Amino acid sequence: MTIPPENRVASPATHCSAAYAGLPFHPPAALEAAPGALLAGAIAVSAFLAHAVPGMTALSPMILAIVLGMAFHNFIGTPAIAKPGITFSLRRLLRIAIVLLGFQLTVGQVLDVGGRGLIIVAASLTATFLFTVWLGRLLKVDRKLTQLIAAGTSICGASAIIATNTVTEAHDEDVAYAVACVTVFGSVAMFAYPLLPRLLHLDPHAYGLWSGASIHEIAQVVAASFQNGQRAGEFGTIVKLARVMLLAPVVFALSIMQRLAAGRSAARTARPPLPWFVLGFTAVVALNSAMRIPPEVSKEIALVTTFLLSVALAAMGLETDVSKIRAKGLRPAVLGAISFLFIASFSLALIKLV
Repeated sequence: MTIPPENRVASPATHCSAAYAGLPFHPPAALEAAPGALLAGAIAVSAFLAHAVPGMTALSPMILAIVLGMAFHNFIGTPAIAKPGITFSLRRLLRIAIVLLGFQLTVGQVLDVGGRGLIIVAASLTATFLFTVWLGRLLKVDRKLTQLIAAGTSICGASAIIATNTVTEAHDEDVAYAVACVTVFGSVAMFAYPLLPRLLHLDPHAYGLWSGASIHEIAQVVAASFQNGQRAGEFGTIVKLARVMLLAPVVFALSIMQRLAAGRSAARTARPPLPWFVLGFTAVVALNSAMRIPPEVSKEIALVTTFLLSVALAAMGLETDVSKIRAKGLRPAVLGAISFLFIASFSLALIKLV
């Protein structure tokens, strides 16, 4: 039986929405997001605990978080009640984390790399990104997945992938695939690079530059570069941080390209939003450069940043189906492998030439 509109009783949710309609903060929405955010947070905590286990320290909590999230989703199942919190983690918390990432960088650190070092880093990043996009089209890999692999390989691994995805808006399975690529090939570099300095006639400075300019994750750069001494490790870390600095212009450029493409397409009426959180990231870098933040405070901020990024990746894992990843085949993995070999050889060639 159909109830006439005039006799219908408004639901409690409707009354709540009306009651809070004029407020800038919507408490019922926050309560609705709590289960999913807490679940993603619990998985992130588990990732940190797993990271502390001997033999697991080479894998960042972010990578472990997406793996644990995927395991939960595919073996147990993500409850429907968690959906609003997962969306909140993938949007709000992720953007906050990217802004906070700026506290790990200063303009002085970038300048310490030197003019020639910055040229090598910027040229390697740009060439690798463009080469990967071109090769992805050649291999007929999905455009969005190609952009994620290009960002992860050329900039800074998982952090760059999830930051780039705020613009590309790829499926969660694409993000998981791209993270898997940078994890596997970055781990290969982490173990292979320390065997090569003598063979390639690289002094500690050159080896640190090569490691920082070509290995995917910050943790992988630290693990590989310090194998060749303190000087190589410190310089490799600084170079890698300078490379992370380029995350902002790359994501912003991709956003502009998406907006232009949307403007030319008659089929799309809405344009992708500009990533204003990237401007926040840049502003925080400037703030961190202008004022001295105590080391213990910086350490705590870095920990919070990594945790928030881990929560976002855990949320992504909670929406990722392994069967859909398998369905993508091996071509994206081939793309990731060739892209890794390209940035390693291209940056090495520049170091030898410059």
